[in-house]
Amino acid sequence: MPIPLLDLGPMHDEIRAELDGCWREVTGRELYVGGPEVGRFEAAWAAYCRRRYGVGTANGTDALELVLRGLGIGPGDEVVVPANTFVATCEAVVAAGAVPVFADVDPVSLLLTGESLRSVITARTAAVIVVHLFGHVVDMDDVGRVAERAGLALVEDAAQAHGARWAGRAVGSFGVASAFSFYPGKNLGALGDAGAVVTDDAALAARIRSIANHGRTAASHTEHAVVGRNSRLDSLQAAVLSAKLARLDQWNEARRRVAAWYRCHLPAGVRLVEPLEGSTPVHHLAVVRVPFRDQVSAALGEAGIGTGIHYPTPCHRQPAFAHHARGSLPAAESAAEEILSLPMFPHLTEAGVSRVARCLEAVAAAPSEGGRR
Repeated sequence: MPIPLLDLGPMHDEIRAELDGCWREVTGRELYVGGPEVGRFEAAWAAYCRRRYGVGTANGTDALELVLRGLGIGPGDEVVVPANTFVATCEAVVAAGAVPVFADVDPVSLLLTGESLRSVITARTAAVIVVHLFGHVVDMDDVGRVAERAGLALVEDAAQAHGARWAGRAVGSFGVASAFSFYPGKNLGALGDAGAVVTDDAALAARIRSIANHGRTAASHTEHAVVGRNSRLDSLQAAVLSAKLARLDQWNEARRRVAAWYRCHLPAGVRLVEPLEGSTPVHHLAVVRVPFRDQVSAALGEAGIGTGIHYPTPCHRQPAFAHHARGSLPAAESAAEEILSLPMFPHLTEAGVSRVARCLEAVAAAPSEGGRR
C-alpha cells in the first residue's frame, strides 16, 4: 500500500463525533465569525502556551504580520529571519513595511543561533523572528540573550511546533509574542486556514485584535481607530481546533514514537535532522539529508512512498526576496540541496516506517544509478 507524506484521515476518524458536533453547534447558532467558539479557543490556546492572551487570526502569515504591526515595526526597520524557513516568515516582514535580513542557520540543526543572529544585527534592527522548524525548537536561552542585549523584540514563528518545549518551557511563551498557523497539515490543524497570536502584553493583544478586525475599537463596532484589515478566525475553525486540542499531546507523543522508529530503521549513512538537546520536539516533519535528493525522492515516489522538500530554495535565493540578500549563507544553501521529508503523522506504524527505510536503503545504496534517473 502507498505511504503518504501525511495522512489526516485517522486523526479525523478519532474525533468524528466531535467534528459533527462542531458543525451542528456553529450552524445552529448561526454566528460564523467571532462567535463564542472563537473566544473559548483563544483562551484555551493561550493557556496551553502559558500565555495570558490569545487572538485568533485568519492564518499564520497574518499572525506574524499583525504582531509586527502591533509592535509598531514598519518602514525603516529591519527584522532578522532565518534563511531556512517557509517564505511566510519574510512575507510578513515585507507586508508590515520592514526589511527582512536573512541569517544563516546552524549546519547541523538547521535552526537560527545566537551567533548567526549577532552577525547580522545593525543599527536599524528592530526585531528577530525565531522559527521553530520541523517541530524542533531553537535554543531560546542562546538566541534570547543576544536579542535582549541588542534590545530586539523577539517574536516566535511557531507554526511547526505546537506543543514543543525548550528546557521544559512551552513554545509560544518566549519573547514579546508568538504566532501560530493552524493550516490543516500542522500538528494542530484546522479544516482550512487559521492562525493565532499569543502574548502576555494586554495592550499588544488589543492592538492586534483591532488591526485584524478592520481597525475597530473595543467600544464601538462602527468606529475605526486605525487602518486595519480583515483577518479573523472563523467560528467553525475555532470549534474544530478546540476539539483537536484535547488530542494534541497524545498525537505529539505518537510523532515522537515514529521518530524513534526511524532512528532504529533508517539505513546506515541516513539520519534524521535531530532536535537540540534540552528540547522536547513534536516532529512536525521527519527530515533527512541525502545526496541526489531529487532522484531519491522520485524513486521513493515510484515505490509508493510520499516525500516532501522543506524547502528546496532558501528565502534569500527566492526571486521575490533576493534583492534583500547580503551575500551567501552556506549552511542554508547546502541543506536546501539535500533535505528530504519522509512520511510523518501520528498513525504511521512501525511497519510503515520499516518499509520507508527499506525503500530508502535500496535507493541510497546505488547513488550513481540514482543520479542517472
